[in-house]
Amino acid sequence: MRTGLVLGIAALIAIALVAIYFATLPPPPTPTTTTPTTTTPPTTTTTTPTPTPTTSATPTTPTPTTTTPTPTPTPTTTPTPTTTATPTPTTSPTTTATSACTTLSVVTRHPTDILDAARSLFLKSEIAKKYGIKDVVFRPLPAAQWRALIQTGRVDVAWGGGPTLFDSLYKDGLLLPLEGPEVKAALAQIPKTIAGMPMTRTGPDGKVYWVAWAVSSFGITINTKVLKQLGLPEPKTWADLASFEYGKGVIKGFPITGLANLPASTSNTRIAEIILQAYGWEEGWRIITLTAANGRIFDGSERVRDAVIAGEIGAGWTIDFYGYTAQLQNPDTKYVIPPDTSVNGDPIAVVKNTKCRDAAEAFVAWVITEGQRVVFKRTINRMPVNPNAFDTPEGRQRPDLKTIYDYMLTLKTIDFNDTLALAVENVVMYYFQAAIYLNADVLQQTWSKLLRAYFDGKIDKATAEALAKRLGEPVTFIDPETGQSVKLTLEYAMKINDKLNDKIQEAWRKAAREKYLEVAGQIP
Repeated sequence: MRTGLVLGIAALIAIALVAIYFATLPPPPTPTTTTPTTTTPPTTTTTTPTPTPTTSATPTTPTPTTTTPTPTPTPTTTPTPTTTATPTPTTSPTTTATSACTTLSVVTRHPTDILDAARSLFLKSEIAKKYGIKDVVFRPLPAAQWRALIQTGRVDVAWGGGPTLFDSLYKDGLLLPLEGPEVKAALAQIPKTIAGMPMTRTGPDGKVYWVAWAVSSFGITINTKVLKQLGLPEPKTWADLASFEYGKGVIKGFPITGLANLPASTSNTRIAEIILQAYGWEEGWRIITLTAANGRIFDGSERVRDAVIAGEIGAGWTIDFYGYTAQLQNPDTKYVIPPDTSVNGDPIAVVKNTKCRDAAEAFVAWVITEGQRVVFKRTINRMPVNPNAFDTPEGRQRPDLKTIYDYMLTLKTIDFNDTLALAVENVVMYYFQAAIYLNADVLQQTWSKLLRAYFDGKIDKATAEALAKRLGEPVTFIDPETGQSVKLTLEYAMKINDKLNDKIQEAWRKAAREKYLEVAGQIP
């Protein structure tokens, strides 16, 4: 009984303890619904490099670049000062710049040396810090791919490629007007025209849609010492290189001129196209042919430049920055811009669908003001568009470029037609190779015979000029497709430009050789 009593008391105590425990527990929380936060992963832009052609001296085809600068061998020169003077800094906008766009994407046709130098300087600039820009990603793509990329909204700026490309983008509505206060202040520093050519594209609404950042030209690099030794004047036009006067070098055993085989040089191909437009198809080919007869044909335009520097020739076809490089390496050299050439501004613009318009405009403003220092680097050697660039420490070291810049402000050049040039470009390149380059031996022998006959008084001036015209005119040949005799006129060139084959080129080579021998047979 005592045992039962004890057990009963123990059970009561246990029940009491359990009741006390549950009484002291906190009430259960009311359940709530939490919406999870979705994080969108950042979009990574992949840069697709464009293969670099193997042809010599391609001025407009860029070498792919990455965001890591690639070291470029630099000739021994005075180091470029790091201080920044004028061009006049752009004024600050009245609104506070946003920092949402930390990376700018730039589609471009420029080579690595320009892009790496620009990126390095820009990211150190106050304007980059002000807009919170931490990186610039360059996308070196063929022009044919630009439109699709712009439509995606994954690019902010287009830079380099020539006015024809940018005018096409403008007409398609793919460029935005440059309207911010900073870029407008920068635009005020840029000349409206240089050498008679526009440095901006202004729409009917009065707004500027692209602006040049550099000036490009094609000309003649000469060695003044060589010309003086031979008693020859400095050339003023393309035609001077094809003259009887320059033929005196041939008679003295020193062919004076130099140019590249056109398929090996896009810059020399452009010069040939300029001559054909400036002088007309028939006269243009006479000038091109006799320029080759007066000198040497090289396998690339770098070799033309180097031959002028070394004094192997007295005058050669070059793009502008080859001439500027020559002037740095040999004080006896000089870059000459003929009035019958083409000068244009190389554009930069903000593109449609950019999500970083303010930052993109700030980059454009920097490129055409403080960023002009880039052109003076010895490995770049371009002509700035902003005259204030010559007031910087770097610009003051280049009086050679300043002299040419001032001359271009007064120059009136031809209005080059890119559409026409493209319509006959294949014919121009491969007719030159077949008719002139592959027949250089016979051409130069015939020209030498003609020069001697003229200067020895065996033939008069009228006869000599008639024979020279015959020597340089486009060939009449048997079309291998039709079996018909045809002359290589401009119209025929446009017709067959996209249909060239080895048979046509061989027909040109054969017909040209026969023509040169025919002319040689008429010279006493």
